[in-house]
Amino acid sequence: MGTRSLQQLSRSGHRMGRVLAVCGMPASGKGEFAAILRNRGVPILSMGDMIREEVRRRQLQESPEIFGEIASQLRHEFGEEVLASRLTESILHLQPHHALILIEGMRGTAELEVFRTHLKSDLIVVGIHAHKETRFSRVLKRKRSEDGNRSQFEIRENREIGWGLETLIQNADKILENESTIEEFTNEVLAWLNAL
Repeated sequence: MGTRSLQQLSRSGHRMGRVLAVCGMPASGKGEFAAILRNRGVPILSMGDMIREEVRRRQLQESPEIFGEIASQLRHEFGEEVLASRLTESILHLQPHHALILIEGMRGTAELEVFRTHLKSDLIVVGIHAHKETRFSRVLKRKRSEDGNRSQFEIRENREIGWGLETLIQNADKILENESTIEEFTNEVLAWLNAL
């Protein structure tokens, strides 16, 4: 879909739902945040899933290195905003039909610019913060194919910082701390959503 068509969707006159874009360093709790919203019937659009699908589409062996390589390759080939640009059409189609939509895993300032351009005041950026050691202990427990060891964790962290992730978290509309139990985090998220 071209830019003109996206702009037409943006201005279609329908009452549009709000769009939350959640960002956070690796293992900060983006997936838990998404699960809470999914349980409330909120549609989830995962930017990480876009990379996982690309890895599967290319029939590549899943590993921490390959996920990072494909993410970087796509950004290098098509621009830092490539994932956001590809996702925008889906968001705009969902907006008239849902009070709330979640973009899971925004990682770069270029992505934010795309979303702000099309969603304007409908967009709310949520940053999730957890200390590095807390996050690495979660990585060891969850054993995802993109996580790997301490060295690979640091490489991924630095790569995402390079895309502007720290800036996104620091400037988020809402920052949620996720240092304690999943129950406490869930309660904090639900309290904020209800106030929203």
